[in-house]
Amino acid sequence: MPPAAIAVVRVSGSQAGAALQVLAGRLPPARRATLAEIKTMNGEPLDRALILWFPGPATATGEDLAELHLHGGRAVVAAVEAALTALPGLRRAEAGEFTRRAFLSGRIDLAEAEGLADLLAAETESQRVQALGMASGHVSRAVAGWQDRLLTLMAAAEAELNFADEDDVEVGETVTLKLIAGMTDLSKELAGWLARPAAEVISEGLSVVIAGPPNAGKSTLINALARRELAIVSPVAGTTRDVIETPLALDGIAMRFSDTAGLRSESADDIEMIGIDRAKAAVEAADILLWLGAPKAVPNHPRAILIAAQADRWRGDAAAEAEAGLCDLILSAATGEGMEALHRMIVERARTLLPRDGEAALRQRQRAALGEARDWLRIAAGSREASDLILLAERLRLASGALDRITGRAGVEDMLDTLFGRFCIGK
Repeated sequence: MPPAAIAVVRVSGSQAGAALQVLAGRLPPARRATLAEIKTMNGEPLDRALILWFPGPATATGEDLAELHLHGGRAVVAAVEAALTALPGLRRAEAGEFTRRAFLSGRIDLAEAEGLADLLAAETESQRVQALGMASGHVSRAVAGWQDRLLTLMAAAEAELNFADEDDVEVGETVTLKLIAGMTDLSKELAGWLARPAAEVISEGLSVVIAGPPNAGKSTLINALARRELAIVSPVAGTTRDVIETPLALDGIAMRFSDTAGLRSESADDIEMIGIDRAKAAVEAADILLWLGAPKAVPNHPRAILIAAQADRWRGDAAAEAEAGLCDLILSAATGEGMEALHRMIVERARTLLPRDGEAALRQRQRAALGEARDWLRIAAGSREASDLILLAERLRLASGALDRITGRAGVEDMLDTLFGRFCIGK
């Protein structure tokens, strides 16, 4: 938003060229930045700017497109927008409209559009990398490959069902066995993708919960991690009554740190018990647990870090020293002892929840569609469906439709093209 050094105003649609001719007096050579005087319809000067002309369909939206690279002052941008709005056939774009037009014209698919939205919202390095892969078509290319394999299987099934009398069409039990083998291989590949971490883990941040008994140093730790007084610190047991959450990024990984009420079986009042119940729920839902209590009392959690906290207080106590030896690290949030080691441990556990380099994570909508496709491709050995070509063909069609919801591109015409292109039917 203005003010800025440069403001880019984009006009897309059938009137883009006419608008550029009115404001700049001419159309520059295609895809070449040109300096021009920008004026209103009445010839009043607005700015001296760079103009670019992109004739469709090879544009971001598939339509004719013009860009004005203006000086980024508010008054300049407002005056140019007013001049454009005054031209016939032009209006201000709605939120996300350029991306919507790009999708409708086939320039991008649904997965790429979602990646672009995530890229605009990215705040950490892991979010940027994941969103860029999605926007660049990583998932879309994988779906295209799966669809191509499905179309081949669908074409083979349709060929036997409808053109079995043709000499060049393979028929019989061999076709059914090949279909089942192809469906099984594809379902296993889809299952591998579904086993990957979800994209929401990256975009929304990993949940890191600090838990333990009252007065274990939980609030002091979250204040040290956040580097501000986020939670009230007091020697009075039960000071923290609710879950206190703050977003943080460690080594470019988005996380949500939560301070919780001290866990104990009895409480002085009902309000604290509500806080304890919420703390228990937060522990169960945590991606990573920082446990500040006795090692023997740690909740069963796959990524728990056992912390011997408040080391500045119990140094020299033989019993405390012995118990600390059972923990993953010794920590004093007050003095900073162990904070760097804790940082490393959290990041190490976090990386086990993120996609590996080069892997793409799927959003909830995409995972649901992929899971449905995998289910349609699963065929129980010896089942009636395994020997019924019509049912196999229907399962292939439903699986293809589920994959189509990820990108919104494939359809019946693609199957027909495959059917008549790879089999010399109708010769």
